[in-house]
Amino acid sequence: MATARGAILVTYSHRTWFFLVVSGLATGLSWLCYFRALQLGEASKVAPVDKLSVVIAMVLAVLFLGEHLTWRHWIGAGFIVTGTVIIAKV
Repeated sequence: MATARGAILVTYSHRTWFFLVVSGLATGLSWLCYFRALQLGEASKVAPVDKLSVVIAMVLAVLFLGEHLTWRHWIGAGFIVTGTVIIAKV
């Protein structure tokens, strides 16, 4: 069974491994920043701002990946942004 796993790992390209490593580093850095923000601010204000990453991912998907989002996606993004702004002002 170990040879089957090894064979699968060998089939990944260097580019794939690069993006897996970069993704892992970015995720780790994101969590470190999130926990630091929780140390500095209130969780009730930090968590909603963290959710803006969903909207950022949507915009980047449209710009760089050519994804087509429906009006429902954009309304959802608008709700996320609106909720974040409302909570940040309170």
